[in-house]
Amino acid sequence: MTLFEKIIARQIPANVVYEDDLVFAFHDIKPQAPTHVLIIPKKPVVRIGEAQAADQALLGHLMLKAGEVAKKLGLAESGYRLVINNGRDAGEAVPHLHVHILGGRALGWPPG
Repeated sequence: MTLFEKIIARQIPANVVYEDDLVFAFHDIKPQAPTHVLIIPKKPVVRIGEAQAADQALLGHLMLKAGEVAKKLGLAESGYRLVINNGRDAGEAVPHLHVHILGGRALGWPPG
């Protein structure tokens, strides 16, 4: 089991922000912004580059819920960033698809 699967199974505690039948959102333990939440599919998809056509509805749900969670966290007006890392060189640390919701401060560009 990945770290995220253990969090979903409640084997590891997390500060949960949102949960439904398909996705799970919780605060990152090493935040990179004042607000840093991860939203993950409950189905273990290793990374976006390995998602299949059968995952299309799940991926759409994940993105829609990311927007809803950001709004719930009060980030909609000032803005926020969604980040998906794919592979080690991109900074992927857990092999389970996850979307970072970052906000609460001005975010520079390019990221890096």
